[in-house]
Amino acid sequence: MKTKINKLLLGTCLVLLACLCSCDDYLSNVPKGQRIPTTLNDFSVMLADEYTNCREDVTQALVLLNDRYVSDGYLSYYELWNANYFWNENADRIAMNKSDETTYYNGYAGISTANLLIENAPTATEATDAERGQVIAQAKILRAMKYFTLVNYYAKTYNASTAATDGGVPLITSAEVGATYTQPSVQGIYDFILQDINEALPALPEKALNVLYADKATAYALAARVYLQMGNYQEALASAGEALKRNDRLFDWVAFYNDNAAVLSVPDVYQSITSPMGFDYEENYIFCHGNNSYSGNDLQMREDRGNRFEQGDAHFMSRWKIRTMAGATYYNPNMGGYFNRGGLTTTEVYLIQAECMARTGNVAGAMDVLNMVRQKRILPEYYQPMSATTVDAAIDMIIKVKGDALVQTIIPFCDARRLNLEAAHARTLTKVENGQQYTLSPSSHMWVMPFPMGAVKNSGNGTVNQNVER
Repeated sequence: MKTKINKLLLGTCLVLLACLCSCDDYLSNVPKGQRIPTTLNDFSVMLADEYTNCREDVTQALVLLNDRYVSDGYLSYYELWNANYFWNENADRIAMNKSDETTYYNGYAGISTANLLIENAPTATEATDAERGQVIAQAKILRAMKYFTLVNYYAKTYNASTAATDGGVPLITSAEVGATYTQPSVQGIYDFILQDINEALPALPEKALNVLYADKATAYALAARVYLQMGNYQEALASAGEALKRNDRLFDWVAFYNDNAAVLSVPDVYQSITSPMGFDYEENYIFCHGNNSYSGNDLQMREDRGNRFEQGDAHFMSRWKIRTMAGATYYNPNMGGYFNRGGLTTTEVYLIQAECMARTGNVAGAMDVLNMVRQKRILPEYYQPMSATTVDAAIDMIIKVKGDALVQTIIPFCDARRLNLEAAHARTLTKVENGQQYTLSPSSHMWVMPFPMGAVKNSGNGTVNQNVER
């Protein structure tokens, strides 16, 4: 498995693997035009590799939620897409997942990069001990982010009563090619994620060099996400507060929509505008592309999904517009450029804060936070403050807004999985397609994705066990 993972690393990272993990003879045979990394800067620049570390492809999660439109052509050609899109519980998704799935290999490529830095930064030259410690800390945050996605994709959601026995994902802590590894429980993976975050925090800067590197706000935002998924609402609330102390800005989608209304408000005019959610997006804690690396477009959205957005949602209306082509109707993306779909933003952290406030008894405060977020998203002529008198009602409202605000990221998938464990908030997905009704229950095995066949059959110096039967 490590060999397959390392094939995804590019440029300097490939040279580093060869230099540090192969025979000593290589050191006298450096490829022409390349150099052996020795300085701390040689290592630290790997953190900003957009092709791997700054990419998070969670395609099948979006397909399962039906948060994106998938054409008949794709559904006919890709069996796995079809099975997830139509919630076919009888489909053998393990057999269908024959390709080198980007979610898996890209995730472990990022982990491999992090392991390389953690192992080699301590002896890097041209740096102080504090600077070395900072790079190691930033690598640990990268590793923790990747493991959070992997364990919430290929394993059961965190359940305190079963996490110690539920199968997790491969835990690789060495960059050495052919290194042995284990596959701990879900609890073991979460413990490792939190260990990385807690060990990293003291050495992280208050402000990173740029948005591709982690700082203290990044770590606290990630901790809030992890603790929320674990149901530890007090710790999630405290971590969210620390992140928001460092960045509490919200992007004004109402103003953005009004500034671009000449294009956005006109039906049947499909003119692309530049995404504001790039590297300088004021909500960023750390940037990570979604399904695409580098610049791209938003994904198309199903008509029924788009129709569930709150009326007057300027964020939604800025990004999508209804369109019919070749007999198919869907919401067409309005934007091109860069999208922080895999990183961390203030909107997510505010909505974590709101849910945790509700769950710890402060319903009024939770609604104040929720409405503050909504005011930046809902056009004034449609905006009305939301109110709730019970914890459950508040949580339902918060999750609805969060699912819309973070649509086509992994977060709605993670939220659905954890809420499926709660009778008050579990929901059955339903849709009608070509006159046939389809449903996906909260207890379905389909909420766990199968490992790609290549990972299981070419597992290297360890064993990869599937966490789902099909």
